[in-house]
Amino acid sequence: MIDYLTPLNILKVVLIIASAYLVSKILEKILTGPLQKRYKESTLIHVKRIIRIIVYISGFLLILWVFNIDVTAAMAGLGIGAIVIGFGLKDIISNWISGIIIVTEKIYRIGDVIMVGNITGVVRDISLRSTKLKTYDRNEVIIPNSTMVNEKVINLTSGKQETISSLVLLIDYTCDTDKAKKIIESIIRKHEKVTVDEKRKREIRFVVRIKEWVVEIETLFWINDPENEEFIRSDIAEKIKKEFEKERILPPMPASLRKEFLERKE
Repeated sequence: MIDYLTPLNILKVVLIIASAYLVSKILEKILTGPLQKRYKESTLIHVKRIIRIIVYISGFLLILWVFNIDVTAAMAGLGIGAIVIGFGLKDIISNWISGIIIVTEKIYRIGDVIMVGNITGVVRDISLRSTKLKTYDRNEVIIPNSTMVNEKVINLTSGKQETISSLVLLIDYTCDTDKAKKIIESIIRKHEKVTVDEKRKREIRFVVRIKEWVVEIETLFWINDPENEEFIRSDIAEKIKKEFEKERILPPMPASLRKEFLERKE
């Protein structure tokens, strides 16, 4: 090998290293550029890392070739090492590959409403290892990307800049539920960030649950600004609260406190 340490070969090594660096940067820009508006920085970092690894391994094999080292033997060694490591990292590697498929094929993106098996929720985060969903009952579910690729995924928004949201409000069981629903619907319908279009099934829907002296009203509606969903829901909730107070739609309370509460309001 010492015989191959010539100025020309050293120059070749320098050029290979420089080229590998430049190629990795160019590929990162080409492959992740179109994805910057659709995915979080954490996801793009993983994609860039994989691109870098592939390019640098290729550069390393070229350097071995320059010094007349048997590249086939080196690749075989890498293959055996990969098999050994692969058994321990099988699930992680599977999730990473699946994550790349999800990102590049644009199966879904942040803000989309998707259905996986019996789970339906809004996509909150996509990393190379897992996808995070927020369900309608406000729970967070983390699903491995290998599951997302192998299971049937139904995208209910199909990449549109809309997402479904829900708002849960509690009122006293003595209050007029229909009146409360009309107030809620009126305020939601007027909000500039809410989409109501019956033809596209963008409707306001209610789920009413009665529990002892509490009536729970869950409202499902579509918003056209998924990134600011929490702020939009908060704004709507505040407006509904003010209207409830005007119309004497009471919060849930025991009967012993109801009379005192009404007298104070008068």
